[in-house]
Amino acid sequence: MKGLSEIVFSKSSGVNDSIFGKSQEPIRAVVEQNVESFEKASMIERVYCMDTTDSFAEKYTSETSLGNFKPVGENGENPRTSFREGYAQVIEPDTWKNSFEVTQEMVEDAKMGKIRSKASAFTLSYNRTRELFAATMFAGGVGNTVTFEGKTYSTKAADGKPLFSTAHTSVTEGCADQSNLFDADFSYDALCYLEEAMQGYRDDDGNLLNIMPDTIVIPNSAKLKKAVFEAVGADGIPTTANHSMNYQLGRWNVVVWPYLPVVAGVTAGKNAWYLLDSQFNQAYMGLIWLDRVKLTVKSYIDETTDANIFKGRARFGVGFNNWRCAAMCGPGISGATALLPSV
Repeated sequence: MKGLSEIVFSKSSGVNDSIFGKSQEPIRAVVEQNVESFEKASMIERVYCMDTTDSFAEKYTSETSLGNFKPVGENGENPRTSFREGYAQVIEPDTWKNSFEVTQEMVEDAKMGKIRSKASAFTLSYNRTRELFAATMFAGGVGNTVTFEGKTYSTKAADGKPLFSTAHTSVTEGCADQSNLFDADFSYDALCYLEEAMQGYRDDDGNLLNIMPDTIVIPNSAKLKKAVFEAVGADGIPTTANHSMNYQLGRWNVVVWPYLPVVAGVTAGKNAWYLLDSQFNQAYMGLIWLDRVKLTVKSYIDETTDANIFKGRARFGVGFNNWRCAAMCGPGISGATALLPSV
């Protein structure tokens, strides 16, 4: 998450002159270092289009395509075609808060190890919340909503369908409904067929898009990791007797996301897998992570307990705009489109 290690850290007047004064900078260093360290292992920016805002919400939309060039003959007039706004999505960042305290006794007894542990737990909580929220929203795209920390969030794309659906509609009715939700366990063949399906996606007017999926996203499942790396990391196809040429070799980025939850309705739980066109996602703002306020930490002394309180606050949100950048596949998904041919 680019730029998020630049944490805003402020102290109330009088803190430096108190018994807690010398603990402020070490705590600040722990918070900043731990956030920066976690960011390096985060998968959010490998899956989402990262955006920022200075407003309470942002609206994302698309435009239908311009018509094709037409043969007009010598000195012919230019055809006049126009765009039309496609489906739109509004994302409003939530406010997220947590806190921890350092008691006078900790400082008096020089328990710096315990103080650092509290600061580390605080930053782990912040980073884990972001990662869990992003993963829960993404995997929850198989339905209309997810519940996270007691609040319900929409996982619909801009067309009003779940992010992963068999019936994505066209705003102009220029093409038939399209699917990015499929039924199949991961295999070399399934990867080939899902890639083909994504390459066949069309815009609202029915024009073929240049979808080129380049990323495989999977949970931390030994079965899936074994199958994926066999499919994309071997010179020959592992399941064939003569190891015929593997045209998938070296073409994929593999994202193993431990925070992806078990998806309800998928046989054997953790067998859901995803393909993503990262360039289309960035260009057309498909899966959006929206930062409004970076982590702000305030330090003050509680007059009731005399403890040094550290309060953390941030504003961020997630939403889905253009579904065409991603597809989900897994065995046993009710109503999903069959991926593999019957013969």
